[in-house]
Amino acid sequence: MNLPETLDRDTDYRVPALARGLGVLGMFSARTRSLSMQEIAAQLGVTPSAVYRILFTLTDMGYLNKRNNQYELGARVISDGFSYLASRDIVEVAMPHLNELRDRTSLSCHLSIREQTDSLYLYRAFAAQRLSVNIPIGTRIPCHCTAMGRVLLTGLGTAQIAALYQQVRLDDYPSPAPRTLPALLQMVEQDRQQAVLLHRSDYSTAIATGLRDHQGQVTAAINLSGPDAVMDSADARLDFERLLRACAQAISLELGYQP
Repeated sequence: MNLPETLDRDTDYRVPALARGLGVLGMFSARTRSLSMQEIAAQLGVTPSAVYRILFTLTDMGYLNKRNNQYELGARVISDGFSYLASRDIVEVAMPHLNELRDRTSLSCHLSIREQTDSLYLYRAFAAQRLSVNIPIGTRIPCHCTAMGRVLLTGLGTAQIAALYQQVRLDDYPSPAPRTLPALLQMVEQDRQQAVLLHRSDYSTAIATGLRDHQGQVTAAINLSGPDAVMDSADARLDFERLLRACAQAISLELGYQP
């Protein structure tokens, strides 16, 4: 059926019961894990009898559990939510945000994940300038030698790093990369305290920060890279860091991160 073009714009197509059901699910969080029927009704602004059928339906479908007259999120919500997040490719999620960051800063942006001791570059938003930093997709660089790689290492525990680098010769890499395992562990511990990491090489500077998943774990890293002439300005770099952190937070939220 075709709707008339003159249809009143104020016509409300909302389904009240559906809106209330979704409102109920939205009441639960890390701080609010269970609610009584009376508490749910009060937040919705309705009587307990008016919300009873909604709670029964959500419980029957597995979206809520009822224990001792208290309601909490059911396995259906958790499994469906995690399945959706897992199905979203990180490049798909990050791409528009990195492109926007590139456009706002005129600097190249990169995305990487860790594979063993390497930082693997998955995406680049290339800034078309003569002095732009351009690292091709698929490039692998040892984690301890780059800002993004160092960010990725902060997602590991001390024992994990020690096991990972047990057979790796660090003294083959030039300064300022750490040349021993104790030096590497010390660097990572210091890096954990920083929101943004900086690395200089070949007349260019990169600043990087981490992306977090629904468990709050660092699973990827993004950076802004540019010539020293641009990045050396303290005011400019503070602005770049602010934009980089905002970009990382936006991507992390889409990946399911709850600050």
